[in-house]
Amino acid sequence: MGLTHFNEDGEAWMVDVTEKQVTVREAEAKGMITMNEEAFQAVQKGTNQKGDVLATARIAGIMGAKQTSSLIPLCHPIPMTRCTIEFELLPKRRSIVATCKARTEGKTGIEMETLTGVNVALLTIYDMCKALDKKMVIGHISLIHKTGGKSGEIINDWKEDE
Repeated sequence: MGLTHFNEDGEAWMVDVTEKQVTVREAEAKGMITMNEEAFQAVQKGTNQKGDVLATARIAGIMGAKQTSSLIPLCHPIPMTRCTIEFELLPKRRSIVATCKARTEGKTGIEMETLTGVNVALLTIYDMCKALDKKMVIGHISLIHKTGGKSGEIINDWKEDE
């Protein structure tokens, strides 16, 4: 199977999903931000001067997922029926793992929405903590699970220590 966002002349185009079957589609993506001890403690204790970092990042991630087709040029608008952002704090690493899960009933997948949600959530954490640490690292962002559609289920192991 070739790249689907190019026509026979090699020009970028939006894939025609008219003939595809409507199925329930779910996806999950994860990513991580690592920061210094001062920034991590501010997030963990809720003492960041800008407010509740994780609550703000959660809303931002969901809003970002909802705007994916406005950000990614050839991405179809997706009517999401569910979108969640969850965080796991890893004190020994001074890291926060963000997980975005989304669901839709449609003709195309929702992977891009979960990846966008994770990125926006992590960027929001960065924005809210940059006064405490300008050297934060965002990374290890990947799709870890998807179901539905022609390709069926895909599982990608995710380990925070890689």
